[in-house]
Amino acid sequence: MKALVQEELSGCGIASVAVLAGISYKQSQRIANRLGIHAEDTRLWSDTRHVRTLLKQHRIQCSAKEKPFTSWEALPDTALLAIKWHLERSIPFWHWVVFWRSPEGPLVLDSKAALRTNTRTDFGRIKPKWFITISGAKLPAVDPAAPRRQ
Repeated sequence: MKALVQEELSGCGIASVAVLAGISYKQSQRIANRLGIHAEDTRLWSDTRHVRTLLKQHRIQCSAKEKPFTSWEALPDTALLAIKWHLERSIPFWHWVVFWRSPEGPLVLDSKAALRTNTRTDFGRIKPKWFITISGAKLPAVDPAAPRRQ
């Protein structure tokens, strides 16, 4: 699995689903637009419905509810994380990233264009608020018996 760069200022949800589906940003964007999901729609920035709709379109399963982040070790093998969570006029906003326990160790795939690298392991700098568990993504299998790098 490789990180993608979002091609729209607010396309982090579309990019995160593209990573999980193993497709390009443009492909994910076309599918999202066909479903009435557009990056510039502010509902995409503060509601999980649109990302869940995109995941379902790709037959990627996700948990029904968001779970509070407690620690990196407590995360499932694959998750969508809400980071940079904040309120604007009492409305929550966040940035979507993908957490994955890859065969080489845990990492975060962050689509933000301004980053030096979109594959992150600087967990101390990333402050997740909550996560959605993902299953059925197009990722290499993770052997649960294999040792995990921390």
